[in-house]
Amino acid sequence: MARSISFSIKYWKQNGPKDQGHFDTHEMKNIPDDTSFLEMLDILNEELIEAGQEPFVFDHDCREGICGMCSLYINGTPHGKTERGATTCQLYMRRFNDGDVITVEPWRSAGFPVIKDCMVDRTAFDKIIQAGGYTTIRTGQAQDANAILIPKDNADEAMDCATCIGCGACVAACKNGSAMLFVSSKVSQLALLPQGRPEAAKRAKAMIAKMDELGFGNCTNTRACEAVCPKNESIANIARLNREFICAKLND
Repeated sequence: MARSISFSIKYWKQNGPKDQGHFDTHEMKNIPDDTSFLEMLDILNEELIEAGQEPFVFDHDCREGICGMCSLYINGTPHGKTERGATTCQLYMRRFNDGDVITVEPWRSAGFPVIKDCMVDRTAFDKIIQAGGYTTIRTGQAQDANAILIPKDNADEAMDCATCIGCGACVAACKNGSAMLFVSSKVSQLALLPQGRPEAAKRAKAMIAKMDELGFGNCTNTRACEAVCPKNESIANIARLNREFICAKLND
């Protein structure tokens, strides 16, 4: 049987990237602990609207841990202290205690300017993908699964890299705001497959150049990104990206 908890929530209010922003506080009463975190924020907004206040803006979509939209910094941790491999929408109020103070903030990165409150502009990731995260080879109709023989280990690892949902938690956790884990995962999912090899050099150089252009910082090698990634992407991908980039530059 679900228990109910009461707590204070401090949520970030900011009208845009040039606004200074501030925290507002609201008391939440008798919230069932089987309520998801985003459902709790829905309740918060209902109470704010009933009180004649402006609702709190946050990003969300699928609420199934797939889309990566629920980009919230909760009590100093991207996506909150969920189980390993979970997003904000998979966080439940049972993870908190009665009387807690819960602090909710947006991703803080030069590459992710605030749109409003805790909604940030993550189109920078789309621009990085547009720079090279694809293949231009025309393959025609879908090929048979066994048309190109690929070692199972490579296929499995490529699929693991492809599970990155582009939520930006890696950027939020990095003290330099680096997007290396994201970029390396997107490069790795193609570098591990024969379909991605013809454009590998061009891809690595173009995606890293776009990442730098958009204001993301350098990798700190502290593994903070790996620790908070909801899809358990490995920093081994960063090592692979470095190899791809160095080889590409040497072959210029």
